[in-house]
Amino acid sequence: MDLPRSSGVQLHPTSLPSGRLGREAYRFVDWLADAGQTWWQVLPLGPPDRHGSPYKSASAFAASPRLLAEPRAPVTRAAELDFRERNAYWIDDWARRGSVADQVRFDREWAALRSHAEARGVRLIGDVPIYVAPGSVDHRAHPELFVDDAVAGTPPDAYTDKGQLWGNPLYDWPALQRRGYRWWTERLRRTFDLYDLARIDHFRGFVAYWAVPKGARHALAGGWRRGPGRAPFEAAAQELGALPLIAENLGVITGAVERLRTGLGLPGMVVLQFGFGSDDPRNVHRPANHREDTVVYTATHDNDTVAGWYASLPDVVRAEVDEAIRAAGVRERQPHWSLIRLAHASPARVAMVQMQDVLGLGSEARMNVPGRASGSWKWRLSKLPSAALARRLRDVTVAAGRTSAG
Repeated sequence: MDLPRSSGVQLHPTSLPSGRLGREAYRFVDWLADAGQTWWQVLPLGPPDRHGSPYKSASAFAASPRLLAEPRAPVTRAAELDFRERNAYWIDDWARRGSVADQVRFDREWAALRSHAEARGVRLIGDVPIYVAPGSVDHRAHPELFVDDAVAGTPPDAYTDKGQLWGNPLYDWPALQRRGYRWWTERLRRTFDLYDLARIDHFRGFVAYWAVPKGARHALAGGWRRGPGRAPFEAAAQELGALPLIAENLGVITGAVERLRTGLGLPGMVVLQFGFGSDDPRNVHRPANHREDTVVYTATHDNDTVAGWYASLPDVVRAEVDEAIRAAGVRERQPHWSLIRLAHASPARVAMVQMQDVLGLGSEARMNVPGRASGSWKWRLSKLPSAALARRLRDVTVAAGRTSAG
């Protein structure tokens, strides 16, 4: 995929002061344009779970009614019929649980916001969780597409000695294959109706995924199972054409995962926070090892803010970070701006920063702590960022050659 050298900001709509797609969303698009940004990245827009997580949504297709700016706006019969026709694959299943009218209103509001963003030169990046939530509409409507002997998780790693037990239903890939991967094609069709580009979560799961026996107390009991490889993507591409996706290739990444990613022509991800404190000279997250066919992030929604992360580093690791900043010639008085500039200086085609990092906020503004059910997904702006902050981010972006003005 030939992405322009560009940059953007990650902010979920629920983190706007109102948490909705109203006037503030338009003003944020204008702020991004003034800041020289090309991309606005959001998290999944589906109805979140009771803890507020958008990654365990009630639907992989429907949008959260909580995002609506006009919750009482009428929907004409003609608009509803048109929406039903365009979304026939999934809307009847959702209608047994949620409101069709809410989905019609969301599509109208989102389309208007996207049109405004396009006019200002801002494009939208979405997020596609690989798995659906247990008990979701998708799980209940298509039980034949899921196995019943295991659930999703991850193996032990440097961060978790027992792995992570996610609990999501796992796909029955042979069953999906027999149906021509229709469910995945329709899911991606819906995705590309909403976004210009989308991050596909846990991409490595298409090569092999960690399956934990049902009833196990932790993920250590799991094992690897073979994924479908490129077949779902090829099936989708036959109907949808080019697939504008970013592969979230984080975690235990093997040569097979990278061969699949490069074979599909998808950019991968690198995260600055993962680039330090490792003895591995081949660590792909190290700034010196960044490649052009990637998207570099200061942090993701699962990380601490860069200000909070930097402040908590051991002295030896902080010295390593400082040396990388010095070597790149991007030192600023404030460490979070040094790290933002370090990301922008990367050869990666796209540089993404969290809004919390632009604001220089500490760990109290962290979006999510993996494995912690309560307290996450709550962060919200008290007010929209200032024009002065837009000018500062634009200066960084232009200096790195990531805007047309550069």
